[in-house]
Amino acid sequence: MPGQFYDVIVVGAGPAGSYAACELASSGYSVAVLEQKEAVGVGVCCTGIISLECFDSFGINPEVILNKASSAKFFSPSGKCLRLQDNRVQACVLDRASFDQAIARKAQAMGANYLFLSRASDIVIEKDKALVEISHYGSRERLTARAVILANGFNPRLSQKLNLGKIEHFIIGAQVEVEADDVNEVEVYFNQRIAPGFFAWLVPTSANKALVGLLSMSHAKVCLQKFLLSPFCRRRIVRQEGRIKQKAMPLGTLPHTYGNRMLVIGDAAGQVKPTTGGGIYFGHLGAKIAAEVLGEALINDDLSADGLSCYQRQWKAKMGKEISLGYWARRAYFKLSDRQVERIFSMFDSGGIARTLLDSPNLSFDWHSRLILASLRHVLVYPLRKAWHLFHKEVGL
Repeated sequence: MPGQFYDVIVVGAGPAGSYAACELASSGYSVAVLEQKEAVGVGVCCTGIISLECFDSFGINPEVILNKASSAKFFSPSGKCLRLQDNRVQACVLDRASFDQAIARKAQAMGANYLFLSRASDIVIEKDKALVEISHYGSRERLTARAVILANGFNPRLSQKLNLGKIEHFIIGAQVEVEADDVNEVEVYFNQRIAPGFFAWLVPTSANKALVGLLSMSHAKVCLQKFLLSPFCRRRIVRQEGRIKQKAMPLGTLPHTYGNRMLVIGDAAGQVKPTTGGGIYFGHLGAKIAAEVLGEALINDDLSADGLSCYQRQWKAKMGKEISLGYWARRAYFKLSDRQVERIFSMFDSGGIARTLLDSPNLSFDWHSRLILASLRHVLVYPLRKAWHLFHKEVGL
C-alpha cells in the first residue's frame, strides 16, 4: 500500500520470490511481493520437472503433481533410443501454475502482501531505505522498504540500472501443450538440426496429454514448429492445445547478486542449470540462503553491501561449481555435430556406460557435475578399453 513502510519488498512472485517472502514473513517481517501479472502463475512457461527432494523442501500439498517419472527415453539424431529406468521415482512433473500459487498462498498465510498488476519500473537505494517505483493499475506509486529482493526472472534492465552487471548469454525455451497418443514416459531428443546446442522433449502430464518443447539460442518458436512436424512427433500428436509459449533463461550468472539493501535470487541471479535450463531447484536454494542472510541483516540493522556480501559467497559455494561445469559442458555440446552425438550414443549403449552411470552414486537429478565428470571419464576410457579387448582377441589371450 502506498505510504506503508515494509521491511522487505520482493519483486516477482515466482517460486523463488514467494519462498523468500514466506520465510521472511514467517519470521515476523512485513513483506510486500510485487507481481506484474494479474495473478500468480499466469502464462508460466516451464515443463515443471523437479526432483521429489526439491518438491518436498517447499512443503506444499502433493496435489499439484501431475505425474511421476522413474524412466526416460533418450533419442539420438538418427532416432536410436536409449532407455533408462530406475526402481526409484527420479522426478515429478508439476502443474506449474498450481505450484506457484500454492507457495504464494503459504506466503500470504504468513502475512506477505501481494500486489498484482504491479511492475517495478525503478528502484532507488538511499542511505536509510529503498524506494521502489511501481506501475500499479495504470498509475505510478512509490513503495518504501528497508531492503529489496529481485526475483523478477531474466530481466537485465533493473540489474544493469542498479550497477549489478549483466548476464551476457541467454537461451530461449519454447513449449506447448498437446493431445498425444503413446507418450507414456519422458522423451528427450538430441538433434542439432532440431534444437541446436540443446535438446527437445515430450513430457506426459496426464492421459493423452503432454508438453512438447525445446531450448535454443534463438528462433525457439520456429524450431519447435519444425519439431512438431517432424517424424518424431507428427504421427502421435492429435492436436495442439493453446499457443506456443516462450521464455528467456540466463546462461551464466550475474556478476553481483548483492548491493546496498538488495539481494538477487533465481533466474535474475543466473541460478539456473545450464545443462537443462531448469531454475526451480537452484532458485529455491538461492531464496533460502537469501532469506537467512537478509533476516540476520535486518536484526543487526546492517543492510550495507558489505553486510550482505556473504549471500553471494554462500550461494556460490553451494552451486557455483555446478553452474560453471554445466556451462562448460553446454558449450562443448554446442560444438558437436550430429555424427559425433550419434557416436556418443553408441558408446553409451554398447559399452554399458549408461547402465553403469544409472547405478552410480554420481546420479542425481539436481546435481550434475559429478555425473558430467563420470561420463567424461567413461567416454575417454571407452576407446582404450575397446582397443585392449580387440588386442586380447587377436593374440588369443
